[in-house]
Amino acid sequence: MAVADDLDRATDSQWDWVAEQTRTYLASGGTEGHESNGVQMLVVATTGRRTSIPRRTCLIYGTDGEDFVVVASKGGADDDPEWFKNLQADPSAGVQVGPRRFTAHARVASAAERALLWPRMARIFPLYDEYAHKTTREIPIVLLTPQE
Repeated sequence: MAVADDLDRATDSQWDWVAEQTRTYLASGGTEGHESNGVQMLVVATTGRRTSIPRRTCLIYGTDGEDFVVVASKGGADDDPEWFKNLQADPSAGVQVGPRRFTAHARVASAAERALLWPRMARIFPLYDEYAHKTTREIPIVLLTPQE
């Protein structure tokens, strides 16, 4: 079960540029890396479904009420990203948004929610539409609800 404190002890993404961005974000207390190239980023820590080791990555986000919305796109790959698979196995996550840290409960958006949220997220990051055309899978949208 990942919690906010796991953000400091989690293993970084296997992608070097994501790992560097995540480390910069956390080292700055969320003042660097929260906004990048016109989009807002958060850091999420999950529990590895096979290893039980906390893992962390930086993701683009939007909001829906009190929820933070992230897209499990993996650049349009045919399989889901590891962080998403981890959240499916254990929906508890540590999250940092700017300087704010909290433990969140993750859930996949319902079909009705996805119909509303996908266009909103594609406006935030237009490449999501391109990613959706690259794969046959329906790219999941995840809502992270703070548990504070």
